[in-house]
Amino acid sequence: MIGWLKGELLEKHAPELLINVNGVGYEVLAPMTTFFALPDAGMVELHTHFVVREDAQQLYGFASKDERRLFRTLIKVNGVGPKLALAILSSMDAPGFVACVQHDDVQALVKIPGVGKKTAERLLVEMRDRLKDWFMEGDATLAPTASVAPAQNMAITEAESALVALGYKPQDATKMVMAVAGDDSDRAEDLIKAALKRMK
Repeated sequence: MIGWLKGELLEKHAPELLINVNGVGYEVLAPMTTFFALPDAGMVELHTHFVVREDAQQLYGFASKDERRLFRTLIKVNGVGPKLALAILSSMDAPGFVACVQHDDVQALVKIPGVGKKTAERLLVEMRDRLKDWFMEGDATLAPTASVAPAQNMAITEAESALVALGYKPQDATKMVMAVAGDDSDRAEDLIKAALKRMK
């Protein structure tokens, strides 16, 4: 089991990261909350979860132990795999999800790609008992989001690809990105942030 990585961040292409750890390049999938918290380059540290399946091996990385803890709890829910758990944590941070469960906020959950009403209701029921110890940690807040961003073709393309990778349909990803494209930046990260914020 690979539980933690410390190395040089070589590439960021949401939601994938490439990290050089002593000459070995680790490909890591990260939720957008973690992705936005990392610098564009330099040394980074991630708490990780390694998933081994018959057809693939994938490493998931998180900026905090709480994010990883919630990811591990989510994938124990019937019908929720790593991809859906990643989409959930990309749409809201750990305290934000805990707040949804605490307040039975089905509407916030069904906005997440791959989460229908039945899945949302199952998440609320199954996660309520598993997250009891989180409810005493104070008011939860949604993940910080950035201002509306760029309209550069390359940034738009990268942002759309990232949203598709998170489970959104291509046509929906295009609509989301174009709805927030502005003149303030030329970074794909800003577009993704703004698009996800708009979905809340």
